[in-house]
Amino acid sequence: MLTNDNILNALKKIDDPERHKSIFNLNMVRNIQVDGTHISLDIILTIQGCSLKTKIQQDIEQTLKEIGASSISIKFDSMTQNERHSSTSSLNSKSALDKDIPKTFLLNSSVKFIAVTSDKSGVGKSTVTNSLAVALARLGKRVGILDADNYGFSFRTMMNTDHKPTIFDQTAIADESDDIKIMSTGFFTKYNQPVIWSSSMLNKWIRNFLVNTVWGELDYLLLDLPPGTGDATIDVVAMIPQAQEIIVTTPQNAASHVASRADLMAQHTKHTILGVVENMAYFENLNGEKNYLFGQGDAEKLADALHTNVIAQIPFAQPDEKTGSFGFDENSILGEVFTHLAKDIIYQ
Repeated sequence: MLTNDNILNALKKIDDPERHKSIFNLNMVRNIQVDGTHISLDIILTIQGCSLKTKIQQDIEQTLKEIGASSISIKFDSMTQNERHSSTSSLNSKSALDKDIPKTFLLNSSVKFIAVTSDKSGVGKSTVTNSLAVALARLGKRVGILDADNYGFSFRTMMNTDHKPTIFDQTAIADESDDIKIMSTGFFTKYNQPVIWSSSMLNKWIRNFLVNTVWGELDYLLLDLPPGTGDATIDVVAMIPQAQEIIVTTPQNAASHVASRADLMAQHTKHTILGVVENMAYFENLNGEKNYLFGQGDAEKLADALHTNVIAQIPFAQPDEKTGSFGFDENSILGEVFTHLAKDIIYQ
């Protein structure tokens, strides 16, 4: 027999697919009525036309049929402005010590922050960020990526997602692809148009990403920083003083020489450098021989100058077509390298 109690207990197990909290605890369930084995109820969405309404409906129908409902009628409506504000406050609670920064970003947060940086563009910094995030997620970690490179945003393409983040009451819910949370300027531009902003506008935009984004529960947040040591980069890393840095370079002396400037930025922001990742380090032929197309040894020199280690050497490799343009098979050469890197970071 269907009762309000067993219906409520069933609905408590259904999570909002964007906010990852129970639809019951988020006060989305209203006006439950039972007529024999028919159940009718109202579901209050954060905004009208929520893109995941169909997913919510499917989950409710499946769950209620499992407890004996023969038919379900669901009426959808949207929250009032006050309800959205209350929901936002509960999701992104602020510390009394710092009203601007969500508790996720405070010093006592359990989230580990990794800033991926280089003073030179074109060295594969975003690819390293993406691949490391994939490897961490495959090891069971809850991972987010903040694409802070507003001029060179790329994660919307790299993660093969076209879903624009839901925004309500000036708060955005991070998009999700392959179990990785993502926030990027690319979600808010049309047809890959370039961003033509002053540095002050960029800084405000990035700060909004940090302060006004609901990330949910995370173990790691990777920040793909703009190349260089400009205002935008310094502002981001200064907001998260507990972040650690990975310096990405390539074998060419020019790239490693320029990347050494990152040491000064790390000292300025009091960040710890996790190590150096050398991208495009070598090409391995079918016989297993490594060919160092751009020379070798510069990454080690850079690591010595920064008083750290080379923590990964990334080879040239053909992207795996099955896992997307920038994905990789975990059993491939790239997969092994990034899995080892992720494990080193986890168990460091």
